[in-house]
Amino acid sequence: MKVGVACANEKVDFNQFLSGIPAKDYVFQEAMYEEQIKEAAKLLSEADAVLIGAGAGLSTAAGLAYGGKRFTDHFGEFIEKYGSMYMRDMYSAGFYPFPTEEAKWGYWSRHAYLNRIEPDALPLYQSVYELVKRKPHFVLTTNVDHQFWKAGFSDENIFATQGDYGKIQCKKGCHVKTYDAVDLFTQMQQAVEDCQVPSHMVPKCPVCGGEMAMHLRCDQYFVEDEHWHEAAGHYASFLEEYGQDKVVLLELGVGFNTPTIIRFPFEQMVRRNENWSLIRLNLEEAFVPESFGKRAVGIGEDIAKSISDITRGVEENVIQ
Repeated sequence: MKVGVACANEKVDFNQFLSGIPAKDYVFQEAMYEEQIKEAAKLLSEADAVLIGAGAGLSTAAGLAYGGKRFTDHFGEFIEKYGSMYMRDMYSAGFYPFPTEEAKWGYWSRHAYLNRIEPDALPLYQSVYELVKRKPHFVLTTNVDHQFWKAGFSDENIFATQGDYGKIQCKKGCHVKTYDAVDLFTQMQQAVEDCQVPSHMVPKCPVCGGEMAMHLRCDQYFVEDEHWHEAAGHYASFLEEYGQDKVVLLELGVGFNTPTIIRFPFEQMVRRNENWSLIRLNLEEAFVPESFGKRAVGIGEDIAKSISDITRGVEENVIQ
């Protein structure tokens, strides 16, 4: 059966996935942690395929924290220059109205370097790959730090819907193309002085000559380029191919910042297909629809610990 997605050559309309589940149906499950791990491992062991949905909570659990000491250690000069009221963490700092393009890229090049360019594959992402690599799998993620690629997932199995810290685009989206900026950001970080990059490093749109911006979905000008549409098509094809099989939706660190992309769609897909189940790992928001019964496991524990314990459970099931 089809699971309510566009064909491979069409846009994916995430609004069609709105869950419609009443709030009163959500529950924090009462089962002990060990029992939840056992149930999650059983679901994964019996699955024909795994669909991963990953949000910011996964990268935070992996070590890419946007606030606290990691922020103050790397952005002290920005906090001093612009004020702690505005520079509270890397997320809020991104909304600061930088006075010049030199200042804007001074901040964003460091942000991208620390979260996309400098880190190698993080152990938690590698553990997720090890958990699912032996089964057909696909990744739908709002994260823009490129960690799934670094961990070993194939490009054709990843749909990063919200962009990439390693790319830039025309600020007004005058043409449908993105540009690799990894080398540029690395060079900028070597040249930053007083929180600014030299004027000659400020990128300009090669088509309209206007300002460039990070390739992040923050307004109506976000560029959905050829690769974005290819990834959307791969996602639709995966859902089509395994629509009648036993699929586990493994949701990792997805909150309510953009719930219509992963959290609500996953719930809707489980409601529509009795062969599909949901494993939701979320430190603070692990509640699941009670009506899903045994087809949902919501684990409110550190994601790294949960993935490790689930992996151990899957391995034990294989031995048995």
